[in-house]
Amino acid sequence: MQNVTTVSTYPPGGTFGRDKTPQQIADTMASREVSPKGLGSAIKMVQYFINRYGKSRMDPAWLERRNEAKRILQERLRACKPAAK
Repeated sequence: MQNVTTVSTYPPGGTFGRDKTPQQIADTMASREVSPKGLGSAIKMVQYFINRYGKSRMDPAWLERRNEAKRILQERLRACKPAAK
């Protein structure tokens, strides 16, 4: 392997467990340890998880909790950005 300098981050095990609330998922994904590049990366990781793992679940309540976590992260991102002129 060539000189790879990319540092991959992963959410801790159980982050997307059935017992986790959308707020808990959003808080974990927004942490600097999981998303060092910021909230945009956190949103992308949640969406990736929904797309890859969510299709096999097909449980509407499970999917809605993950989508709610994504909405929480999107609201945080909007709050951080200055308003467009």
